[in-house]
Amino acid sequence: MPVTADDIAIAVRLSVETLADAPDDWEQPAGALTWTCWETTEHIADSLFYYAAQIGRTPPPEPGPAPFTWIAQREGGPGGSVFADRAAGPTGLLQVVDACGALLTSVVRTTAPTALAHHVFGLGDPRGFAAMGIVEVLVHTHDVTVGLGLPWHPPTALCARVLARLFPDVTGNGDAWATLLWATGRADLPDRPHRDEWRWHSAPLEPYHLPDPAPHPRFE
Repeated sequence: MPVTADDIAIAVRLSVETLADAPDDWEQPAGALTWTCWETTEHIADSLFYYAAQIGRTPPPEPGPAPFTWIAQREGGPGGSVFADRAAGPTGLLQVVDACGALLTSVVRTTAPTALAHHVFGLGDPRGFAAMGIVEVLVHTHDVTVGLGLPWHPPTALCARVLARLFPDVTGNGDAWATLLWATGRADLPDRPHRDEWRWHSAPLEPYHLPDPAPHPRFE
């Protein structure tokens, strides 16, 4: 089954519900990242916003991304355009994630399926941007839950759909979530080498041609 706007809503809802049970120390590192749990959660929101802004623009797509201001709030922290008000605390941070998720969900639902928009790995269609947003939610929620000591196991069928859309060269091993973590450099599998570098396939799958830009950094 293809990735849909409803899948974005499900991923965001599950992430927000899981992180709502987090302890107060959001300045812990998020898993193996150098970013804090707070920064990584902001990155989830920013990614959802960014993807909505790209695919939601009036076609034909302009060359390059929409020129939003992009900054990092500290050296070594994630760059972005969307940041949560620290005074609002974790509850406010998760409201920002929820709002940006709703934005991408709405844009994917209402954008023509043939629309294309900028991505560094090739022009993506709405299903591609939906899948990219979902992967950002799933794997970065994994990073945050590792840092905060929370359980996190998203639905297997959802993981399988985004794997099929963004990693068509990756064969499954019976556990779609474990395979997605491996595909994004976050886990090892016994039957294949560890991934220090990786990238996904943002362009429509038909015809399928793997793009040639530089590999995706391990933890972006």
